[in-house]
Amino acid sequence: MKRLSDIGTIKEILSRHGFNFSKGLGQNFLINPSVCPRMAELSGADEGVGVIEIGPGIGVLTQELCALADKVVAIEIDKRLIPVLSETLDEFDNIKVINDDVMNLDLNKLIEDEFKGMRVVVCANLPYYITSPVIMKLLEDKLPVENITVMVQKEAAQRICAEVGTRDSGAVTVAVNFYSKPEMLFGVSAGSFMPAPKVDSAVMRLNVYKEPLFKLEDSKIFFKVVKAAFSQRRKTVLNSISSSLGLEKSTVNKLLTESGVNPQARAEKLSMDDFYEIARRVSL
Repeated sequence: MKRLSDIGTIKEILSRHGFNFSKGLGQNFLINPSVCPRMAELSGADEGVGVIEIGPGIGVLTQELCALADKVVAIEIDKRLIPVLSETLDEFDNIKVINDDVMNLDLNKLIEDEFKGMRVVVCANLPYYITSPVIMKLLEDKLPVENITVMVQKEAAQRICAEVGTRDSGAVTVAVNFYSKPEMLFGVSAGSFMPAPKVDSAVMRLNVYKEPLFKLEDSKIFFKVVKAAFSQRRKTVLNSISSSLGLEKSTVNKLLTESGVNPQARAEKLSMDDFYEIARRVSL
C-alpha cells in the first residue's frame, strides 16, 4: 500500500493533483501511521463485513478498511479528491467511491444496493463542524448497521460518551443513548494530522441497538423534550421545558411530578428513564 501517512508522499500526491486544503470542509488528513489500522480493526471491519466510510480524504483510513473488509463504500463530498482517491486506492477492487454529501444520501438504499448479505458498519474521520448532524442522521435513519466508529473532536466525544445524568452530559448525549451505547476507544493528538488542528481528537464507537431504547408512538416528542430541557442549562427543568415548549408551568410541574422528576432539578441530573416518562406524558 502507498504510505499515505508519510508527509512527503501526501504533499507529492496532492501537489500533482493541484489540491489545496479547504478550511470550509474541515479537511485535516491523518499522518500518524498507528491510528488508522487501530481504528479500522476496532470498527469491526472483517470478512463478511461491508463498511460505509464518510470523508475518506486521500484514503489513509480507506486503505486499512479495504484490507480488512469485504467491501468499502466511501462517500466524499469534495470532487477534487476523487482523482486522488483513484490513484491512492488503485490496488483495491473492493472499494467504491461516491462523490456526494452524506447528508443528502438515502443510506438505507445504499446499504441495500451495495452490501447484500453482509454485516455493515460505519467508520469515519468526521470534520468537527458537522459531527453532530452526521451522527444523528446515521442514527435517526435507523440503518441496519452494527456500530458507528468515528473520530471527532475530543470534547465532542467526551460529551457524547458521558454518562446520562452527570454534569458532562447534554442533549446530544441523551439523543445518542436513545439509539446506541457509546464508548470511548482512544485519544488522538492534534499532531497526528496535517494540517494540525488546534484541538485533540478521539475515536469513539456507537454500538447501535437493534431497536431504540424506548418505544414511543412519536419519538420526535422525546427529542423535543430533551432539547427543551437542555435549552437553558442553568435553569430548572421546569422553567426550561415550560418556556421552550410553550406550556404552562403548572402543567409542566404536574407532568414532572407524575414522572417522578423533581421540577427544580436541572436537565443534566435526569436519567434516560426520566426523559422517557416526561415524553410519554407530554404525548398523552
